Amino acid sequence: MTTLFISDLHLHPSRAASIDTFLDFLGRQHGKAEALYILGDLFETWVGDDHPEPAYQPVKTALLACNTAGTPVYLMHGNRDFMLAQQFAAETGCTLIADPTRIDLYGTATLLMHGDSLCTDDKEYQRLRAQVRDPDWQQQARSLPVAQRMEMAEQARELSALSKQGKDEYIMDVNQDAVRRVMAEQDVTLLIHGHTHRPGEHSFSNGTQTCTRIVLGDWYNKGSVLTVDEQHRHLQTLNL
Repeated sequence: MTTLFISDLHLHPSRAASIDTFLDFLGRQHGKAEALYILGDLFETWVGDDHPEPAYQPVKTALLACNTAGTPVYLMHGNRDFMLAQQFAAETGCTLIADPTRIDLYGTATLLMHGDSLCTDDKEYQRLRAQVRDPDWQQQARSLPVAQRMEMAEQARELSALSKQGKDEYIMDVNQDAVRRVMAEQDVTLLIHGHTHRPGEHSFSNGTQTCTRIVLGDWYNKGSVLTVDEQHRHLQTLNL
């Protein structure tokens, strides 16, 4: 049996190829994989569980089928879909997990994160992250009409794109000291995360331990999947 990890699919009605690829991926894996972890940004935007977007209904149905077939799906919030809540979990059978979450991965202490909290050099983004993750802010946002929330989300996307244009690449990547610190605090030797859209595997020393950080890729031009079993780890791409 294998355990699968994906993130940053950024599913959106305008990107039908990504949705179709994800549906095909779920159909091929459910009932066969031991578990599927989605480490944030399943959707490009998510303004609330009450948003009736028709393009997402097949995704909900496929997630429910995956869970029903015996492959549990664990879902972590990202910086785009932090408004996912219990209604979505109930409709899909998914289990919402915290960021970070520590698991035992075939005998290896492993930390799962979306990854945005590790980008500590981007002070502007960290202030925004703290605001939108605040439960009171989210409660106020959910009280607004869906149309207004959608407009706010679109404005946020545009502002995010403008903000990135003026930042150096290193600022938007993870801070290695933050990586070492959280791995030491959680007592793990393996970290799996997404967010940066820079897939790869990085090994480094953390005190007396040799640690590994695996970064999942996005699903804009190709899919990205980490497959893990008792003996191997394989980060692979999928054609859309």
